[in-house]
Amino acid sequence: MTVPRPRILFVTGKLAEPSLRRVLDELAPRAGFEPEVAVLNITVAALMTGDWVARHLALPPQIDRVILPGYCRGGTDAVARATGLPVTLGPKDLRDLPEYFGKATGPPQGYGESDIEILAEINHAAQKTPDAILAEARAYRDHGADVIDLGCDPGGTWAGVGDAVRALRADGFRVSIDSFDLTEVENSLAAGAELVLSVNGMTAEAARGWHDRFPGVEVVAIPDTPADLESLFRTADRLAAWGVPFRLDPILEPIGFGFAASLGRFIKTRRRFPTAELMMGIGNLTELTDVDSAGVNVVLAGFCQELGVRSILTTEVINWCRSAVKEFDLARRLVYHAVREKVLPKRLEPGLVMLRDPKVYEQGAEALAELSRRVTDRNYRVFAERGELHVLNGTIYLRGSDPFAIFAELAAADPKIDASHAFYLGYEFAKAVTALTLGKSYTQDQALRWGFLTIPEQSHRGGGGSAE
Repeated sequence: MTVPRPRILFVTGKLAEPSLRRVLDELAPRAGFEPEVAVLNITVAALMTGDWVARHLALPPQIDRVILPGYCRGGTDAVARATGLPVTLGPKDLRDLPEYFGKATGPPQGYGESDIEILAEINHAAQKTPDAILAEARAYRDHGADVIDLGCDPGGTWAGVGDAVRALRADGFRVSIDSFDLTEVENSLAAGAELVLSVNGMTAEAARGWHDRFPGVEVVAIPDTPADLESLFRTADRLAAWGVPFRLDPILEPIGFGFAASLGRFIKTRRRFPTAELMMGIGNLTELTDVDSAGVNVVLAGFCQELGVRSILTTEVINWCRSAVKEFDLARRLVYHAVREKVLPKRLEPGLVMLRDPKVYEQGAEALAELSRRVTDRNYRVFAERGELHVLNGTIYLRGSDPFAIFAELAAADPKIDASHAFYLGYEFAKAVTALTLGKSYTQDQALRWGFLTIPEQSHRGGGGSAE
């Protein structure tokens, strides 16, 4: 017995109809539904509201479900009451319908777990006010940090370190102290810090005393010098003999200063201590390399995940690292899933694809030509594809790579363009040129996508809308 396929009604406006039908012709057989399209008497579907659709929609027979454009305002309740059917909002871009119906890859159910701890360092904490420390710590926590690390300055003892730790602990933070000053460390531990960065062969004996006085305190062991891995092993053996909990950090080195060898030391350390906790300070790469930090964070997260490095220390000092904590938070989830499920870390975390888009959508020459024939009003539609801007309305269709030249032609053809409309077009042209330059998708009246950094755009629809 053949099970009938559900009949789904897609509501749209006049301009989007051809594009919607092309997408559905390809998608429906694979997704297993029968599509119907209701074209309402409105030019731009994004101008619809739920109440307006409920008043104007004529329901075809035997429909099982209704999907409204993603930008339809006012919710779906009015349409559901009018039709007596399940009604949902579709994606904001109809070209995302394949993903909406699960025919494109994306985060699977259960995605998002991780097992790498993030320590976010507040640099030069001694030079900051208590309020500034709390504000920075809260921002790090909001972005995924598990522990706040107080970075102390060498050359002097920070008298207020205990107060800073107590303030953080009162706000619910776990705290580590990054200092070789024994007085700073002890005052921090007395105030509730739980982890000390760092000890080596010369300071390991102090860790034995901290362990006796502050039960549960943990330390990070490092080599006496970065290349002296044997000194790290000796310190680890001493800490283990004393029962002091520890993590091992063989020290990640900057590129050009032993980077490859330092990765090898992490591998050797794991072989020597198969079950020990390892930590990596990733700032030596993210902060000291001329590159946006997101990609570096993903690669280092992958290395840590495969090797079992279960904690990292990061910071956000230089401008290209200003979102490093959030980047690593997303990266640790991505690599955890990839390693656990033995799948490629691809098409799972669009929030980390920021400079360019995962996929660039284009209308195509034929679709734009057809659109220019269908448009009858004077509102301008802007597109960016195949290296050019495309601008059209009911009387004109211009294309080219120079936005100033295009605007000059528009002004000559339409001398009544006022200042607000000119500003609107200039704003849209700037976004469109940026999209062409970087290889991004451009959609009029929508923000360019910058991964998790995207700020939704409040459109004023200076040139794209049309009344019914």
